[in-house]
Amino acid sequence: MDFEAFYDSYWQQQGDRFDHRRQSLLTRHIRPGDRVLQVDCGPGVLAERLSQLGAQVVGTDLSAEAVRRAQSRGVDATQVNLDRQPLPFAGASFDVVVSDSQIEHRVDYARYLDECARVLRPGGRLVLCVPNAAHWRVRWWLLRGHFPYVEHTPTDWLHLRFFALPDLRRLLHGRGLAIEQVSGSASLWVRGLYPDLLRSSGLAARGYETLTRLRPTLFGRDLVLLARKALP
Repeated sequence: MDFEAFYDSYWQQQGDRFDHRRQSLLTRHIRPGDRVLQVDCGPGVLAERLSQLGAQVVGTDLSAEAVRRAQSRGVDATQVNLDRQPLPFAGASFDVVVSDSQIEHRVDYARYLDECARVLRPGGRLVLCVPNAAHWRVRWWLLRGHFPYVEHTPTDWLHLRFFALPDLRRLLHGRGLAIEQVSGSASLWVRGLYPDLLRSSGLAARGYETLTRLRPTLFGRDLVLLARKALP
């Protein structure tokens, strides 16, 4: 399959609406002056936001259309397909590497993580957002004996890979990265994941958000991980 052509078509049809509350879980790990790489930056919405925080941001994406849109926002973006080629940067080039819900779309996720770790300086931070395959609703579906592909959920049909926290911890540890923080994004706007009551009731929504903060691995649609690369 020609993934570059597929995602060129995808981004030609997609607007710039993103879950800004979820993105805020990533931006809180960025400091002014950080040299940041966002891998698979899409149209550059988050990268632009990181730049506005005072970070020096570089982006890559496999889609030429996404790169064009990111560049139109002033993002220094380059087309790179990590399933077939390495990142065009020297090792230990960045203070922070950001991956926002992208590893699940990669064929060769091991290579993807290898490259993220390679370009990160010792002591640097990986900020990784991943759909939570252990969300309670996915567990419920599996207990009932089926695995439906539901748009905007951890089982979205665009996802090629599925991850839960223990798998991610093992994968990152094997690349010299230790998880320091785990948070979760509820994303209560996702109709296919939550009952109408949770999305329509302010009290129920606030209660669910509290549960997500306490138990992100059970209640978060997405996990946001902060991992640090070991010092020599």
